[in-house]
Amino acid sequence: MSREPLQNSSANTFNKSHVASLRRLRQISHLLDNAIPIPGTKYRIGLDPILGVIPGGGDVIGSFFAGYIVFKSAQMGVPQETLVKMAANIVIDTVAGTVPVAGDLLDVAWKANVKNIELLDAHLGSPEPGKKADWLFVAALLLGLMLIIGGVIFLSVMLLGWVFRMIAGR
Repeated sequence: MSREPLQNSSANTFNKSHVASLRRLRQISHLLDNAIPIPGTKYRIGLDPILGVIPGGGDVIGSFFAGYIVFKSAQMGVPQETLVKMAANIVIDTVAGTVPVAGDLLDVAWKANVKNIELLDAHLGSPEPGKKADWLFVAALLLGLMLIIGGVIFLSVMLLGWVFRMIAGR
C-alpha cells in the first residue's frame, strides 16, 4: 500500500485537510488491523479482533471507527459503489466476529479497515474520478450499517444470554 497516493494529476484537487484526513484514516486502520506484531512471524494484528472478544461492546467500538472511515471517504468524494463495498467489508467483519472462536480468527484475517483504505487509495489514485455519492445516500448507507451492526450485536447478546440460561439450568 502506497503511503503517498496524491502524486497523480488528481492531486491538485485535494487540499491539506484531505491529506490530513487520509493520514488520520490510515492511522486508525493501522491501529485497528495491524498495530501489534506477532513475535516470530511477519503477521500483525490490531485492536479490532482484540476488542471483538468483548461480547457486544467490542464490536460496537470497532464498527464505530470503521464507519468513520466510510464517512470520511464519502467526504473525500468516493463514489457510491466503493462506499457500498466498504460497508460490506464492515458487515462481513462484524457478522463473522460474532461467531465464537472461529469468528475471532476470521476477524484477525479479514482486516476490513485495511481493505477499506485500499479502496480509498484506489479511488484517490484513479485518473478518472467517479461520481461523488450524494449525502442522502451516505446517510442511508451509514444508518443501514448501524442497524445491521446493532442487530447483529443484539442477536449475539441474546444468544449469549440463552447459552448462560441453558448452562445454569433455568
